[in-house]
Amino acid sequence: MMRIIIRFFLLLISIGVGTVIAWAQQQTTIVRAGELININSGIEYLEDAGHNVSPDSAFKSNGFQRLPDGIPNKKFTSSVYWFRFRIKNETNSRNLILKVANPALDSIGYYEQINADSYRDFKTGQSISFAHREYLSSDYLFSVSLPPGGEKYIYLRIYANAELLLPISIGTEPVVFATDKYKDIFWGIYIGIMLAMILYNCFVYSTTKDNSYLYYIVYMIPVVITQITVSGYAFQMLWPENLWLAEYSRVFNTTLAGVTAILFIRHFLKTKMFVPKADKVLIAFVGIYFIGAVMGFAIDYRAGVKIIDATAGSLSLFALGVAAVVSGKGYRPAYFFLVAWLVFLFGVFLFIFKNFGILPYNNFTVYTMPVGSAMEVLLLSFALADRINILKKNAAESHAAELLALQENERIVQEQNIILESRVNERTYELVLSNESLNKALVDLKDAQLQLVESEKMASLGQVTAGIAHEINNPLNFASANLKPLNRDVHILMGTISELERIMNLDTTDDERRKLVAVYKNEIDFDYLKQEIGELITGIENGVLRTAEVVNVLRVFSRLDEGDLKTTDLNEGLDAALAFLNNRLDNIIEVGKSYASVLMVECYSGKINQVFSNILSNAIYAIKKKFGEAEGGRISITTSADDRNAFITIADNGVGIDKRIIQKIFEPFFTTRGGEGGGVGLGLSIAFNTMKQHKGKIDVKSEPGNGAEFMITLPLTVNKRALG
Repeated sequence: MMRIIIRFFLLLISIGVGTVIAWAQQQTTIVRAGELININSGIEYLEDAGHNVSPDSAFKSNGFQRLPDGIPNKKFTSSVYWFRFRIKNETNSRNLILKVANPALDSIGYYEQINADSYRDFKTGQSISFAHREYLSSDYLFSVSLPPGGEKYIYLRIYANAELLLPISIGTEPVVFATDKYKDIFWGIYIGIMLAMILYNCFVYSTTKDNSYLYYIVYMIPVVITQITVSGYAFQMLWPENLWLAEYSRVFNTTLAGVTAILFIRHFLKTKMFVPKADKVLIAFVGIYFIGAVMGFAIDYRAGVKIIDATAGSLSLFALGVAAVVSGKGYRPAYFFLVAWLVFLFGVFLFIFKNFGILPYNNFTVYTMPVGSAMEVLLLSFALADRINILKKNAAESHAAELLALQENERIVQEQNIILESRVNERTYELVLSNESLNKALVDLKDAQLQLVESEKMASLGQVTAGIAHEINNPLNFASANLKPLNRDVHILMGTISELERIMNLDTTDDERRKLVAVYKNEIDFDYLKQEIGELITGIENGVLRTAEVVNVLRVFSRLDEGDLKTTDLNEGLDAALAFLNNRLDNIIEVGKSYASVLMVECYSGKINQVFSNILSNAIYAIKKKFGEAEGGRISITTSADDRNAFITIADNGVGIDKRIIQKIFEPFFTTRGGEGGGVGLGLSIAFNTMKQHKGKIDVKSEPGNGAEFMITLPLTVNKRALG
């Protein structure tokens, strides 16, 4: 019995010692030749929330805690973490390589203690230029010097802005480099497939011009960039020196991939047509992506990444549901999309579950997302190709239907042509008759227009004639009034001659004769008679001269040579127009003149004088309409010139022109005058056309109640060929 008890205790002791030895062996990772050893047990960690633990403090710290077996995973954290583990070299090489296969780490420091007072360290990460890495690899590689049979602790100081996932492995240089080579081959194949599909779809788009391919290309590019960013190749090959882009590429690329995916999904699945409510939800996802991007860039990187990741997951499931609904409505491309999206989501969720520690970290979970992405691209390309086949089939059916319709239309057209031909002949005969009638009406209209123009000219001529009659009548009346007394005085003079002859024939002395003559001169008041005759003759002479002046003004105004282009003084033409309108001024309208000293212009003077007369006539009408027979009316005339043009301004203070009709005053037959003497509305139209003929222009400014101002611009010389 005692022997049994002793043997039992010896057995317990042996089991305990074996357990202790096994536990101690588990704390040390054994590196064997020809193997890449994953370090997923015996790892201890120290959390540095304040980012202030130095290497010396870490080496001496007793605060390290044991991690559960598996890949170290601290998910999202703002702390710095120190990790340590012990390795033993059982290979024949003293040069080992430690590999950390997470390119997204912001900062990673490698520390190995040489002795109690010194250690070797090396720092790298996305916050340090790629060129400063110890090995130019997309993963983080560190050289470990350990003689065969030796053991040592390795310390890692890690900081990550995203998930802190730490896949660690160690092996000899050939083994690690061979593993990296296989990884490079895999990603080379993936990138090659994606670029080939992008180029293929670019070619198809260039030939078909189908926007579905354009949206697909725009979607694939950020997907590829996102994948090579996650794998670390983007930092290695695209932006090795751009630390800002290395830090924020996840936010930027994931957001861009999500937004372009939404654009592609909406266009490919025709969500606006099949599921309009879901289409609005997809648009809302775009807004959420932008919120996450703004949060990640400007406010809190981790919060932004969480929003973007949550949005990506929700969008993936929602797009799957939308594809299922659309495929249920019989839209064939949605079936392909559904299968492709399921394959892609399978890889995405495996990758996410791996990051959160739900699934183990291995080659299957690492590479399922790029494999799923490549499969999705291939399947969606097949879907687009099938979509073209559907479009071709629809086009062929549509073409056949159009051909039948065209044949039917041709038959109908042939039948209608016979009917239409007879109707066209009938209609042509009617049009010929209508054309003859229209030609006759056009001739009558031209005759009426000429008559109206002549009527306007006659109206102007009537005004001019009234002025001439008034101006000539005054001096003639004055001369006529002087003729009767002059005739009487001449008779008295004739009687004086007869009386002198009688006195001279008297038989008396000379003194007596002189006395008789003196008496007679007193009787007839000879001195007054002589003075009166002189005044009467002077008055008649003045009347004749005034009549001659009026005739001269008439000659200037009428310009019988108006068919010829002549150099004319515009000041003289303005004075002539005022002279003929003098009787309408009634001595109550004040005229102010400010003339240039000489204003010689090459023009048709008679037509230009008519322009002045028409504008002045309108000014007089406007003033009398405002003031009636009262004083206060004023017309101001100003002339000036530069090297090329003469400028004439005629302004009045009459009733002005309403702004609503100021653009119509130069139109033929437009008039604001009513009643007797109103005219037909051609005065300003003729003036406008005359200025147009001379390559000049008339501008007008006016405000109701404040008068009007006409500004005439007339070239000093004109191109005779242009005048025609």
